[in-house]
Amino acid sequence: MTILSKKYIRLAEQLLLFILSAFCSCKNDAVDYTKWENYAGTKDGMRYSALDQIDTVNVTRLQEVWRFSTYDKDTMDKSQIQCNPIVVNGILYGVSPASKLFALDAATGRPRWIFDPAGKDSGGGQKPGSFNISRGVTWWTDGGDSRIFYNAGKKIFAVAAGTGALIKSFGHNGWIDLSEQLGRDAGANPYVVGTTPGIIYKNLLIVGSRVAETADAAPGDIRAYDVRTGGLRWSFHTIPHPGEKGYETWPDTSAWKKLGGANCWAGMSVDEQRGIVYVPTGSVAGDFYGGIRKGTNLFANSIVALDAATGNYLWHYQTVHHDLWDRDLPANPNLVTVTVNGKKTEALAQITKQGYIFLLDRTNGKPVFEIKEMPVSTNGLPGEEPWPTQPVPVLPEPFARQQFAAADVFSIDTAGKAELMERFNKIKYHQLFDPPSKEGGWIFPGFDGGGEWGGAAADPQSSILYVFSSELPWSLTMVDVPRRNASAGQRLYNQYCASCHQPDLRGAGTSFPSLVNIADRLAPAAIKGVIQQGRNRMPSFAGLAPEAINSLVAYITHQQEKERPAGDSGTILDQVPYMMTGYNRFLDKNGYPGIRPPWGTLNAVNLNTGKLLWKVPVGEYPELTRKGIPVTGTEGYGGPIVTKGGLVFIAASRDKKIRAFDKYTGKQLWSADLPAAGFATPASYMVRGVQYIVIACGGGKIGSASGDEYVAFALKK
Repeated sequence: MTILSKKYIRLAEQLLLFILSAFCSCKNDAVDYTKWENYAGTKDGMRYSALDQIDTVNVTRLQEVWRFSTYDKDTMDKSQIQCNPIVVNGILYGVSPASKLFALDAATGRPRWIFDPAGKDSGGGQKPGSFNISRGVTWWTDGGDSRIFYNAGKKIFAVAAGTGALIKSFGHNGWIDLSEQLGRDAGANPYVVGTTPGIIYKNLLIVGSRVAETADAAPGDIRAYDVRTGGLRWSFHTIPHPGEKGYETWPDTSAWKKLGGANCWAGMSVDEQRGIVYVPTGSVAGDFYGGIRKGTNLFANSIVALDAATGNYLWHYQTVHHDLWDRDLPANPNLVTVTVNGKKTEALAQITKQGYIFLLDRTNGKPVFEIKEMPVSTNGLPGEEPWPTQPVPVLPEPFARQQFAAADVFSIDTAGKAELMERFNKIKYHQLFDPPSKEGGWIFPGFDGGGEWGGAAADPQSSILYVFSSELPWSLTMVDVPRRNASAGQRLYNQYCASCHQPDLRGAGTSFPSLVNIADRLAPAAIKGVIQQGRNRMPSFAGLAPEAINSLVAYITHQQEKERPAGDSGTILDQVPYMMTGYNRFLDKNGYPGIRPPWGTLNAVNLNTGKLLWKVPVGEYPELTRKGIPVTGTEGYGGPIVTKGGLVFIAASRDKKIRAFDKYTGKQLWSADLPAAGFATPASYMVRGVQYIVIACGGGKIGSASGDEYVAFALKK
């Protein structure tokens, strides 16, 4: 049999699958997939639209119909928009780069109102010009009262959906502070902010948070607030307190008093019929040394099912034990229905940074396909106790490559290849789950995935999952934390800054800018402002004492420091003997990934069989294409949506385009230019009989210029 005939047989099998799905729909009839009223479309996190006005035949007639901007991007190209907007009753709600909440006529893009969290009536939500990551908003109504909840830094605001007015009866005159009611002392002004929006269950707003990734991070508890009053209704401790489920798994019985993280920054999903909220969590801070947090570290790196009304524990499944690689669960799970070996199961599909999909029965957490506990290296740093096994699904098949070997090193020219090989050979460890070491190891897929916060889209009719994957190696190398003769500023820099900006201040590309000669670019007061407020990916360090911030600024600007501030020793940070040398992408001298393409892919996985159906590159470097190099795909951020019309829409790539692919075959059918890279997930909705596709164009990452526009598309009449 020829390769060509095999290809057509496989295509025929895929087409048959989708034809059969039309006669045997597995969709949840309780969910209205024609609307996009929630982050990820619906509360089950599917990123699916049942609209089919735009289909595989007419998609080529799709054209831009409106743009909207608040004109508040950062001119230094550091701001972003990661927002997946929602549409309610013909009104689109979204967030700008400077965290302004806005309401638009969803058919025309004309603004109805704009709420500025830095305005005089916002209660001091944030300072003007500060840029925080906000991935969307949450809507609630009781039929009369209608509210939008959204994050701006550490505060969640309640805003009237119709007028944009702050609802003063909610919380502290219109907002709640996520750094309050943490269940234990987390120090002065701890870093706790919202990035991904919360989720509504009845009259509860259930939220997670982003916290610091250093060992002194705040707790990452899951909390539910009354939508009317802002009162705290329940908390689930992700690092269990005495007497709670999972507390017995911690060798250090005081861990809950001093450790933080295990937070849900990626969003949740709700099964409203069962009254269950599904919470994906990240690692316990700090990320790369666990000698201070021995054990499996429950409930970090876990899918946790909670009673949505009470917060009571139902079940959990841990996807990484004693995480040493920053393998946070990066997106909300998709609540799917699958048929495996003739058995129908209400399940959830959880994507991961390492390219795995954990497919679990959503009623009890049991794996639908086998998941093996694979033996891994325990050769950790002194004081470290790596866990001896890690869970690896047999099925579904990974959507990202799992190995990075010498044969995979790639460059467009001979000299570049030689330079990359020299760097490759300096890194000793190459296997997944090799513990961090001074000799270095590869993180592949990289720290940003594999799968990321853009999430996966699932078609409820076919149980096909679509997910974007970045495929770029990063290296992880550990060094001793300088102790002797280190100044206060250097110690603080090593503890809080070196992992991103590197020990020598050189940074790591545009994502983590160099601080060398920063005094030539920013005045000391401006530097202090960034440290205190945070900026985009950089968290706020407002919890540091003023003397400590002064020492830190003095160190990075090469000024003489005052004596070591009182009270900056004896913390849990002083128990961490190692630090990483930075988040180091494996790029060649031209900035291209040093691994054979593709570098960014859209993948289709059949959850009924666990098989990868197809993989196609997303994005290109035109200068490489002109040289005859096949389309490579690009590293990117943001996720896909899938529609009943037979299409998968995705931006995500750094080449400033949005594309539509045939969901049956992966063939690209349409693309359009964007004003900036669309590092966000699109939304699809219908207003007055017209189906629209909208994408936030924020750029601001991996060398892309920042943007501040939303662009909508519809069929040309």
